[in-house]
Amino acid sequence: MYVAHLHLTDFRSYPHVELALDPGITAFVGPNGQGKTNLVEAVGYVATLSSHRVPTDAAMVRAGTARAVVGTKVVRELEPGRPRATVVEVEITPGKANRARVNGGSPVRARDVLGILRTVLFAPEDLALVKGDPDGRRRFLDELLVQLVPRTAATVADYERVLRQRSALLKSAAAAARNRQGADLRTLDVWDGKLAQLGARIVVERRRLVAALAPLVAEAYEQVSAGQGAAVITYRASLDSALEDQSPAPLDAPAELVEAQLLEAMGRLRPKEIERGVCLVGPHRDDLVLTLADLPAKGYASHGESWSFALALRLASWRVLTEGAGHEGPDDEPVLILDDVFAELDARRRERLATLVAPARQVLITAAVAQDVPEPLAGARVDVMGGEVARVL
Repeated sequence: MYVAHLHLTDFRSYPHVELALDPGITAFVGPNGQGKTNLVEAVGYVATLSSHRVPTDAAMVRAGTARAVVGTKVVRELEPGRPRATVVEVEITPGKANRARVNGGSPVRARDVLGILRTVLFAPEDLALVKGDPDGRRRFLDELLVQLVPRTAATVADYERVLRQRSALLKSAAAAARNRQGADLRTLDVWDGKLAQLGARIVVERRRLVAALAPLVAEAYEQVSAGQGAAVITYRASLDSALEDQSPAPLDAPAELVEAQLLEAMGRLRPKEIERGVCLVGPHRDDLVLTLADLPAKGYASHGESWSFALALRLASWRVLTEGAGHEGPDDEPVLILDDVFAELDARRRERLATLVAPARQVLITAAVAQDVPEPLAGARVDVMGGEVARVL
């Protein structure tokens, strides 16, 4: 697949943009602060309904306006010689539910368009996947799951809603206990059941995803780093440590077994949860563990090794999206986005990454100067300066 056209209205710094794009490689070139990243962020937003730069939508709406619109024309050739174009528009309205349209039709929920466009985005922020906190790695897994299986978005959203409700109830119970008052915990049993049911689905899907990613991460790390150490990823579930007297559930454990284990763990931890007023077990406390040469990557890997690991995670994601669940045909490869990555890499890693991604169906690159783009990625160029976007012929 590839993006043939990008349309923006009041997105970030742009009042209006209409930009035609081609398959292959396109570099957005211009000094920092001119809006290059805004363009590729918009493409990524249509695919994931999230930004790689900010956690909320408000910053993506141009100052002084009430909403933004991001539109892409996505072309897929699922049968040779028969391209099919789909126009997707997402309306971003902070404080309200975002809406979307497909081919100019009636508005639908934004998450109903997930899966039409798939992207894998490399950015300097990816270093936090290795050096940062677990929440970034959990988000990495969930965003990839949503692109693979779009219905996962509803499960994650429902889980977060139930988690907030249960956490609020635990805080109330903790406050009542401190005041030596009795708390009615009957509704907590109801929320336990809902949290366990939804949480089990997320844990099962994450475990399957990590099992698929693991060999691809190892291979990609070897390619990027020229064999300097073995990269290993494993899924660490808070459930396993909560049930120390039991063997961890096997990787292929059904959701029903994980749900039962989550319920048992919540029952065991209830006194501690009430005392602290927080949920102590579930996918919101799990982690993707990154190991390099038998040592934790976080705290032990050098800057270059950390970059190689982050790149390996994204390259493996690209492979999984191309070959994994939901794959419909030979032109279902996701769009690759490289946002100001090459300026962060040393010459060796820069050339290796460029060689690996050059054959992709579509690659979108941002760079401060054209010289930052390696020779294997020479292609079309779009100059970005002062909010103006112009193709260079």
